[in-house]
Amino acid sequence: MSGTDVQGSTAENAPAGRSFGQARPLRRAAKVLPEHARAHNRSLVLQTLFHQGAMSRADLARETGLTRVTISDLVAGLIDDGYVAELGVREATGPGKPAILVDLDREGHRIIGLDLSRSDRFLGAVLTLDGEIVARHDIAVPADPADIVATVVALTHALVDDAHAPVLGVGVGTPGIVDDHGTVLTAPGLRWTDVDLEGILRDAVSLPILVANDANAAVLAEYTFGGAPDDVMLVRVGRGVGSSLLSGGQPMRGSRFAAGEIGHVTVGTDGGPVCVCGKVGCLEAWLSAPSLERALAEDGADRDAVLRDAGERLGIALAPVVGALDLSEIVLSGPEELLDGPLAEATVETLRTRTLAEFHDGVQVRMTAQGEDIVLRGAAVMVLSGQLGVS
Repeated sequence: MSGTDVQGSTAENAPAGRSFGQARPLRRAAKVLPEHARAHNRSLVLQTLFHQGAMSRADLARETGLTRVTISDLVAGLIDDGYVAELGVREATGPGKPAILVDLDREGHRIIGLDLSRSDRFLGAVLTLDGEIVARHDIAVPADPADIVATVVALTHALVDDAHAPVLGVGVGTPGIVDDHGTVLTAPGLRWTDVDLEGILRDAVSLPILVANDANAAVLAEYTFGGAPDDVMLVRVGRGVGSSLLSGGQPMRGSRFAAGEIGHVTVGTDGGPVCVCGKVGCLEAWLSAPSLERALAEDGADRDAVLRDAGERLGIALAPVVGALDLSEIVLSGPEELLDGPLAEATVETLRTRTLAEFHDGVQVRMTAQGEDIVLRGAAVMVLSGQLGVS
């Protein structure tokens, strides 16, 4: 295979199935080296099989635009590495030798996913390459913040022991701001500052580790498994409040890894509750799950009024984002009994009064259909993307 036998990720030569980041490709800073071309083409083959299922080598060549010789070489290497398996011959429909079908070895590896976003329990799962959960574990969040890292390590060990197959990697969705090395720069709810979570877990289990903000993980699951459009914002409500953005199918991270950090945007110039960060009037002080539960538990609390107030605050925070980015959809992820209903309705009403009606009245605000598994499945997408180039 020559270094020029490489396909880009533009719409005309991408697989017909959905691929993450199918917008304008990044401009290459240097000539593509042969080893880089091979890695790209391996990912293209895996991506095609991931979304379209079993097919012959000839089918793969047609779908990817790669030559049959290149496909044969790549498939042979992927079979040797345990990522692709031959499934047998296709049912004959005409003269000639029936084609042998190949597909991802979907049962040959497992992925570990962790969700650290809840205030009461940390969740973990063993997942297939298709994002299906085959085993679950959870562990109580310790009362002493000094014990949290050790608790996360213990949960990771338990999941790896329960995988019963080679583990492709570990994906972690955590509250807070996370840099591209997997260090949690700040997570006020966990009392973390500059915690090298990726390094700690890698040393503990000797596996590839990928760590991201929980909302950033969740939006990947919504895009890959939930059918979200290319321009979408996901708002994640749990221990805190965060969001993640896709624009043109590309994740937005920001210059300091803090894109989507709407939880500490001030939405109350009329005072309001004190936030965990020390400020008054932060969105998170109204909208986080613990904040909503405390407000609803107060004597004489009007449930609809509490939820509508929080929804209005969310709409105030989202309106400038919708106006600036022309988003088509807002997805809510978190406790459905709190978010769906009066809260979501008040969010929509506030958006409509604070944006340009002609263009933004059609913005949808909906609950994710993936429930509490969304961060776990997003963590699986992180591993698929990081290890196989698949999403």
